[in-house]
Amino acid sequence: MLNGSAVPKQLGNFITEIKISMKNTSRRKFIASSAAVAAGTLLAGSSVNKIFAGTGNNQPHSHFKQEPLGYAYNALEPSIDALTMEIHYTKHAAAYCKAINEAAHTENLDVSKPIEAILKDISKYSAKMRNNAGGHYNHEMFWKSLSPKTTQPSAKLAEAIIKTFGSVDAFKTQFSDAAKSRFGSGWAWLLVNNDKKLLISSTPNQDNPLMDVADVKGMPLFGLDVWEHAYYLKYQNKRADYIDGFWKVLNWDFVSERFDKI
Repeated sequence: MLNGSAVPKQLGNFITEIKISMKNTSRRKFIASSAAVAAGTLLAGSSVNKIFAGTGNNQPHSHFKQEPLGYAYNALEPSIDALTMEIHYTKHAAAYCKAINEAAHTENLDVSKPIEAILKDISKYSAKMRNNAGGHYNHEMFWKSLSPKTTQPSAKLAEAIIKTFGSVDAFKTQFSDAAKSRFGSGWAWLLVNNDKKLLISSTPNQDNPLMDVADVKGMPLFGLDVWEHAYYLKYQNKRADYIDGFWKVLNWDFVSERFDKI
């Protein structure tokens, strides 16, 4: 059972991070990264770190194609019903994938590059690119964030959640509140900012925290789709029930893998 006693002292964490950094990076890189932390560098526009721009060596990249689901449409029942999953994946998400490729062709973009590189400068592109690059990226992450298996956060991620929010349950409550209170269509996010701090945010429509237009910027660890098409067939207007069901199928292994690579 996780509790606050599992969280090390802040000083101990800092010393540990220094030791790891000294082992894995050159002196020059270590000094530079330490200075950035001390200055409280924030993610913004073109200054987004490589790790958050999706270009870091250890970070997953998203591309301009729709990947196959890792499970059957009915694998997440009763939390998410088969018909909703099929329509969501084959109609809504497929449309975003088609449209982003159309926009990329019109705007002469290299589709061999990660979408993250576009998202960090999304204000430079068309509304079609913003809507569909976000929609494609968000959904590709969303599918991987779901699993029919019961999973738990890694020790590293659980420790960070407890340190930031007080407990895993407290985190779930705060995240659920963000998802419930997102007006209209959008997403709720768990993200990491440039100071490696966990944050909860929500974005409208198909925006996400990687975008330079986001109010809260950082690398998303997972997002919850609260567009009505994600839940209305089963839950109608009961978004809160859909959110409760989501926690039963959240793929903590996927989320932890993203966090553990930071």
